[in-house]
Amino acid sequence: MAEMIKLFVNGSEVEVEAGKNLIDAIGAIGIEIPHLCYHPALGADGNCRMCLVGLEEGGPPLVPACKTQAAPGMKVLLNAEHIKKIQHDVLEFQLINHPIDCPVCDQAGECSLQDYYMEYDGQKSRMSEAPVSKSKKLDFGCGVIHDQERCVLCGRCVRFCRQITKTGELGIVNRTDDARVTIFPGRPLDNRYAVNVVDLCPVGAMTSADFRFKQRVWFLKKARGICHGCSKGCNITIDHNREKDQDDLIYRFRPLLNEEINGYFICDEGRLSYKQENENRLTEARRGKTAISLDDAVTTALKEMAKAEKIVLLISPDSSLEQMAAVKSLAEATGAFLSGFSDGYIKKGDGDDYLIQDDKAANRAGLALLAIDSSRENFATALEDAQMLINFNSNLSLSYDSAELEKLIKDKYIIAVTSHDSDFCKMANLAIPAASFTEYRGMIISCDNILQSFDKAIDKNSPPVEISEIAALLGGSLKNSEDQYNALKEVIVSTESFNPDTIPTAGLKLN
Repeated sequence: MAEMIKLFVNGSEVEVEAGKNLIDAIGAIGIEIPHLCYHPALGADGNCRMCLVGLEEGGPPLVPACKTQAAPGMKVLLNAEHIKKIQHDVLEFQLINHPIDCPVCDQAGECSLQDYYMEYDGQKSRMSEAPVSKSKKLDFGCGVIHDQERCVLCGRCVRFCRQITKTGELGIVNRTDDARVTIFPGRPLDNRYAVNVVDLCPVGAMTSADFRFKQRVWFLKKARGICHGCSKGCNITIDHNREKDQDDLIYRFRPLLNEEINGYFICDEGRLSYKQENENRLTEARRGKTAISLDDAVTTALKEMAKAEKIVLLISPDSSLEQMAAVKSLAEATGAFLSGFSDGYIKKGDGDDYLIQDDKAANRAGLALLAIDSSRENFATALEDAQMLINFNSNLSLSYDSAELEKLIKDKYIIAVTSHDSDFCKMANLAIPAASFTEYRGMIISCDNILQSFDKAIDKNSPPVEISEIAALLGGSLKNSEDQYNALKEVIVSTESFNPDTIPTAGLKLN
C-alpha cells in the first residue's frame, strides 16, 4: 500500500500518494495540472513551463509541477490570477506560429494544445506578422510523418528515442524560431517501436502514415483489448467505426497503459496487426468450393465425424482459455487426439529485452495450463493414423511449407474452423468461419504468467460464431460460458474465488 500524505490545493485539503511529482500526485485525484513536455514514462524535462504552479509557503513562489515532489502540508495554488496569466502567456507563446489547421489535422479531437486553449486561454491572436514557415509532411521513416510547423518542441519524441529505444534518431536543432525536431542526415527512424512517438506527441506534429487522413477521431469508438501479436499480452485500445450501411472496421490499435505488462507503449508490428482483423476474413461456410449455411456445415461435420475412426483436433495457441477448454471437452467426448502443436509460431531471435517476444502465440501458457500436448512428433504420429483433422484456427503454414502440408493432410478429411481464409482453408473439405479475437470475450495468459481478460470489441453485421460455440455444436460438453468457467476453476488455483468478472484490469499473476 502506497504511503499517503496530505497537502492543500487551492486551500482545500487533499490526500495524495507520496513520492510523486505534483502533476501525477494531484492528477490521480482528478485535478489536472496542464503540461506539454512531461510524460510519466519519460520523466520531467521542464521546458514547456505550462505546469508552473504557485506555492504559498515553504519554497519558491513558482515551481514547475513536473519537477516538484508532493510534500506533506504543501500549499499549492492552481487558480490564482498570476498562475492563470502564466498559463495564458505560455499558450499564447506556443500558438504564435502554430497553424490553425485543426479541421485537417489528424490530432484534432485528442490534441492537448487544442484542449488547453479552450480551457486555459480562449483569446484571439494578437499577432499581425506572418507565422514562421516550417516544413510539412517530412518522412521520418518507420511510418512516421512529421509536420514541423505544428511542433511545440516538447521533446517527448526525442527523449523516447534516447531513453526507451536507445536508438537516438531524433534531435532538436537550431534555436528560437528556427528550432525544430528532425532526424540526423541519412539516419531515419529505425526501431521497432517508432510509431509510439505519434502517441507521445501532444499536438499533431507526429502523425502515422498508416492512419493519416483515414478517420476523424470523434467518430471512433474505443474498446479495451489485448494484442495477440506475441506472448507478451500488451494492452491496447481498439479504435473502430461502423460507417453507414457498412461493416464495423478497426482503424488502429494504440497502447493502453498497464504498468505490469507493457507500460505506455507497444511495438509497431503489434500496432499494425489490426489490419489482419479486417482483411482476408472467411465470411461464409464452404463445402469444397461451394458456399453453404452454418447449419449445413455443422450437419456435414457431424456426419463425417461419425464415419471417422480416429480424429485429430488441433487448437491454435492464440485461442482463449475458454476456447481451449471447449475444444478439450470435444476431444474427450469424441475420443479424439487433441494437439496444440504450433512450433511455427516461435521465431527464435526475433524478440528483444523490452516487449517483443520470440513466441508469437498469445496464449501458449494456456495450452500448458490445460495440459494440452504441443509436440510436433505426437501431432504427426497421431495424424498419420487418423482419418480426420479438425483445425481450430491454428496456422499450420507457419510450421510447414505447402508441399509438406499437402503431404501431411493427404487422404484426410479436413475441417478448418478459422477466422481467416488461407491456403490451408482452401485445401479443406469443409471450412467453417469463426470469430477473431476482437469479436469475442475471453482470457489469456501471458509469457509472464499473468492472466488477463478482454471483452468483445467489434460487432459485425453478420457476427461470426466463436470457436467454443462451434466446439459445443460438434459435441463438446461445455455448452456455455458458465460451463467453461467451471472447468477452468479446476486448473486455475491461484485464487479460491476465480471469476472472470473480477480479474483486475492489470491482470492476475498466477502462482
